[in-house]
Amino acid sequence: MTNEEVLKIFRDCEALLEGHFKLSSGLHSSKYLQCAKVTQYPDISAKLCKELAEKLKDIKIDVVIGPAMGGVIIAYELARQLGVRGIFTERVDGKVQFRRGFALAKGERCLIAEDVVTTGKSTKEVIAALEETGARLAACGCLIDRSGGKADFGVPLVSMAKVEVATYEENNCPMCKQGIPVEKPGSRVFK
Repeated sequence: MTNEEVLKIFRDCEALLEGHFKLSSGLHSSKYLQCAKVTQYPDISAKLCKELAEKLKDIKIDVVIGPAMGGVIIAYELARQLGVRGIFTERVDGKVQFRRGFALAKGERCLIAEDVVTTGKSTKEVIAALEETGARLAACGCLIDRSGGKADFGVPLVSMAKVEVATYEENNCPMCKQGIPVEKPGSRVFK
């Protein structure tokens, strides 16, 4: 599947939004990829994750981890496609952690699965939680990489599509300066 074919799926699902958005990273952007509007369709999720799993087939993976909320469906479907366990992390009092009895064994090879990677902050928080267990990070995967090649996790980052969209710090955001109201569509809570 080409980059443009993936983006067509996002457009068809009305998941490529335009406006003024505050991303989970805290940065502002004129575009937002609302992956939940894509993953609400199990057949589309399966198709995208099957192709992503194919790209990951040469990497040994024992378990797929998704950060809640955005990575949960992706992690589940990727784990199903890869024939391995799928778990997720949750944010408790601002810290990402494993809950619900999820545990990793020392040496287990993990794939962190995301919907969209922009700065990589959520993925790095999951990596920190994973490192406390003795498990090993094997790779990271996402539907959309909008990091512009800047997200570095020390392992391969495999994506279905790359999207280049300018992001801005709030104090340097042209949309803020124009007085355009900002929307916060993601799941991370800002204080």
